[in-house]
Amino acid sequence: MAWSASQYVKFEDERTRPARDLLAQVPIDSARNAIDLGCGPGNSTELLIDRYGDENVTGLDSDLNMLEAARKRLPGTRFVEADLATWQPDEPADLLFANAVFQWLPNHLDFFDRLMDGLASGGVLAVQMPDNLTEPTHLLMEESAHAGQWKSAFEAKSVRRKPLPPPATYYSRLIGKASRVDVWHTAYNHPMADAAAIVEWVKGTGLRPYLDHAGDAHREAFLADYLGRVEKAYPKMSDGRVLLRFPRIFMVAVKG
Repeated sequence: MAWSASQYVKFEDERTRPARDLLAQVPIDSARNAIDLGCGPGNSTELLIDRYGDENVTGLDSDLNMLEAARKRLPGTRFVEADLATWQPDEPADLLFANAVFQWLPNHLDFFDRLMDGLASGGVLAVQMPDNLTEPTHLLMEESAHAGQWKSAFEAKSVRRKPLPPPATYYSRLIGKASRVDVWHTAYNHPMADAAAIVEWVKGTGLRPYLDHAGDAHREAFLADYLGRVEKAYPKMSDGRVLLRFPRIFMVAVKG
């Protein structure tokens, strides 16, 4: 499942806002070793640099296309190719910052245990993940998956992500290695030009595995089917735009 940095940044302002909101709740003013986990094209890394300085920030991602875009954007920053499923910091980190990456890893609670061990005393694990699988955008992906000539490709294997655990699960798992844990939800409401803009948004993230699974031969037909469903689910407002509701979960754990 290849990523596209150019597709991802089409809605950079909207995608960066949760990272900005997460960073605002990180309770450390200085960091010698801050690491952006799943840095993507570098938009979240740039926030860390603005706060902690370029020399103290590292970006990490497993996708070469994203890393290429990040290095072009921030040529003075250290970026590392690594798999979060196995990665551990070489030295204790002051901040491990993860904006919209761990939802792709079903067993990320186990990874959080390991990442907390990689923090210095007083260090912070800060995580944000989309929690929108019950929104129309994602429910309609499932409807489209089982509606067209491509549906046989989805009968043997589901590509739908598992729902995230409830906040209490995250709190209970993190508090054993933390002196403080904050967990909260924010539901963003993004005005979008039209239903097609919503489709463009999710093409960069949640829709990708569906299009990959449908295959190149059915890609355009799948998109047309999905767009028709999105148009019905997101009515136009008084100014002609549509409103995309996007819930996200946040957590900040401070190591004792």
